[in-house]
Amino acid sequence: MNIFTHINQNGEANMVDVSMKQDSVREARAEALITMNSETLQMIISGNHHKGDVFATARIAGIQAAKRTWELIPLCHPLLLSKVEVQLEALPETNQVRIETLCKLTGKTGVEMEALTAASVAALTIYDMCKAVQKDIVIEQVRLLTKSGGKSGNFIAETR
Repeated sequence: MNIFTHINQNGEANMVDVSMKQDSVREARAEALITMNSETLQMIISGNHHKGDVFATARIAGIQAAKRTWELIPLCHPLLLSKVEVQLEALPETNQVRIETLCKLTGKTGVEMEALTAASVAALTIYDMCKAVQKDIVIEQVRLLTKSGGKSGNFIAETR
């Protein structure tokens, strides 16, 4: 049975003490999909969006979000990330944008939340930049793809 590590003996939320853990290389990848009209996607791809380069802005937003995850998610530790990568791919055949993020560090705790936050905020930034053109953009399938390092070992999500 799994034990909730963020709950103390009294059932109260608490931040996990990682001070006694050994440092190890930890890495996580996450993704998000955004579905929109073909016209909206073409505006992004062609660079004709009136707010500027949507992908560049979303990439920077995702990187910044990963670095500040500890300020957004109440029980996350502040981490010294050694790498944050945000890749955006237009998928014209499905009118989607796929975001894949990578977070990496050598430390005492994992970077899953940082990778997920980066993907989420990059997706939200695309929505924000495109909402004047299309309000019914859908953000979906925000999920952890892989994680490695630490006591719990590796994780690889099932392909969809």
